Amino acid sequence: MVRSSRLLLLALVAALTLAAALPAMSQEPSSRAIVSIYRIAPGKQLDFLKWMAARDAIAHAAGVPATQWYAHLDGDSWDYVGIAPYTDDATGDRLDEMARKQGLKAGPQAGLELREMMAVHTDTISAGPYSAAQLVERASKP
Repeated sequence: MVRSSRLLLLALVAALTLAAALPAMSQEPSSRAIVSIYRIAPGKQLDFLKWMAARDAIAHAAGVPATQWYAHLDGDSWDYVGIAPYTDDATGDRLDEMARKQGLKAGPQAGLELREMMAVHTDTISAGPYSAAQLVERASKP
């Protein structure tokens, strides 16, 4: 009797967890993101990572969600991919001001400094995350 009660309780918890997750999985994406792909200049790997870590710390202090970083292991010629929240101009201005207060370059000067560490990079504004089924649904709408 105790064992069947535990199994019933476990099944109930699993069903409630799934039911709670279904609405979230079917929703439209909650935000846009910037997907950046970096190929770092020779000898600049550590400089680049420290530069990005300092900006990540400022974003964290400002309450901006963290950039998700991926490091290259094998395959194409990129070194790092960052997926960052897309921020509005007011948030960007606030982040620049916070960087300046910490003695870091901001605005166009920060962009020039960053480019000294990169061989190539791309930035793409994207929407998501989506499931594959959600993308099929969106593509199928007239």
